Amino acid sequence: MAPIRIVLSNLGHHFGTRSVFEKVHLEVVSGQIGAICGPNGAGKSTLLRIVAGLLTPTQGEARFEIAGYALDALERRTFIGYVAPDLRLYHELTGVENLQFFAELRGTKLSRDHLKQLLARVGLLGRGSDLVANYSSGMRQRLKYALALSNDPPVLLLDEPTANLDSDGVAMVEQIIAEQCQRPQGGLVLIATNEPKEERWAHKLIRIGCLSTP
Repeated sequence: MAPIRIVLSNLGHHFGTRSVFEKVHLEVVSGQIGAICGPNGAGKSTLLRIVAGLLTPTQGEARFEIAGYALDALERRTFIGYVAPDLRLYHELTGVENLQFFAELRGTKLSRDHLKQLLARVGLLGRGSDLVANYSSGMRQRLKYALALSNDPPVLLLDEPTANLDSDGVAMVEQIIAEQCQRPQGGLVLIATNEPKEERWAHKLIRIGCLSTP
């Protein structure tokens, strides 16, 4: 995989007349973890959606480059694994059926061995045939990681990365992030968080929604 670069330049976004954030600048490259930090409602999730190509910013640019070539919103989705609280899982399907369904949306099919590897990696081996409706919130978060990793993406976008996870789940996330940054072909992680421990993972960090004191 060629070098990857995500560059946020003078980025801003508005919903109607309400400014969510403005003048955001950040550059993250292969092998690095970037963190977008700030209080609830600051626009961290919105910013990640812009990077993923799911939203168009009202100001500035979120540039996603591979070997110097800028990918458009549709092209970049092939290279991204996304974990977020609002990512929908189908509760009427099993864990394996969810994995297969989302793979088929990308035009691929996961082999039985690949499914077992994914479930083992996120601590759900033996639970893939259970309905997601019967999963705990932590198990659903683990399944979201399996979905994000299923196409071996070079970029991970993680919104509240350890939400609903116990200590073992947090350790799993830390390992996934470390392995992503150590990929021989280059990997990149961008997280949105207001957790001090998660902030400390970052090589590059920005804060949004922080009001100056009078």
